[in-house]
Amino acid sequence: MTLAPGKALRFVWGEELAELAKRDPRIVVLDGDLGSSTGAYIFEEAHPDRFFQMGIAEQNLLGAAAGMATVGFVPFVSTFACFSVARALDSIRVLIAQPKLNVKITGGYAGLLASMTGKTHLMWDDVAIMRSMAYMTVVAPADDNEARQAIRAIVDYHGPVYLRLTRSDSPTLFGPDYRFVLGDSVVVREGSDLTVFSTGVHTTRVYEAAELLAADGIDVHLVHVPTIKPLDEEGIVTAARRTGFVVTSEEHTIIGGLGGAVAETLSDRYPVPVKRIGLADTFGESGSDAALLDKYGISSEKTASAIKARFLDWKKNA
Repeated sequence: MTLAPGKALRFVWGEELAELAKRDPRIVVLDGDLGSSTGAYIFEEAHPDRFFQMGIAEQNLLGAAAGMATVGFVPFVSTFACFSVARALDSIRVLIAQPKLNVKITGGYAGLLASMTGKTHLMWDDVAIMRSMAYMTVVAPADDNEARQAIRAIVDYHGPVYLRLTRSDSPTLFGPDYRFVLGDSVVVREGSDLTVFSTGVHTTRVYEAAELLAADGIDVHLVHVPTIKPLDEEGIVTAARRTGFVVTSEEHTIIGGLGGAVAETLSDRYPVPVKRIGLADTFGESGSDAALLDKYGISSEKTASAIKARFLDWKKNA
């Protein structure tokens, strides 16, 4: 099945927050001078009195958001992931996570595809950093439908949340009947040969890879993990039991990301072979989306080849 075109998650974020804020006066947005890129401008136009332009001062931005949370607001922080996570990490750790404040941190332009903004702006270790932080919830939706529902769930949840969003348009994976539940994984494709876990918009590429593999006689059981922390451990174990062989695939470093989370869970609860596919121990560079996906081996086609190679090697040595 070919996936239909979808909307960029950054614009979905701006639209959904602007709509939710009509009914919830607690919602405010604090922007790090990137609203035209992150989609925050949509909220600014709808609710100018609840939009705060904090400039290029990310540590202060996170600190101000923490202060607003203490008086009952639900502040959403808007900037690129490289700034909200890496540049302001101390503010997140000390001012937000430790006191468990109700701040929603948005990591825009996360992952590999940041529209040639330069390698300093690429952030593909954000999940590893944020999921290791006590009290932090980490969410990475796959498409526009799931992103809207995830944003609603995040508003209802009381506590610090990191929301991973991407820049480029991404295909629509889920239909109108789909229901996002914070903390749950979801089976995207049922299969019998091997189990593959993915997260974020990369799940759309892994789905396409699974379809390519089906034509090659390999039946993938694909599980999407939109909430990386808290992890759906029961769902992970159930899916692993189905086939006895697991591959993880993500637009993130293989060190400490979804693959690490899955491997940690299965090593404790149901030891099976786990192979991780993702970005290596490296930094990135500027380039077109297609060129970077190909170079770093996570396009749909290269993901299919990587999954196939690991599966055949396991079958040969089983």
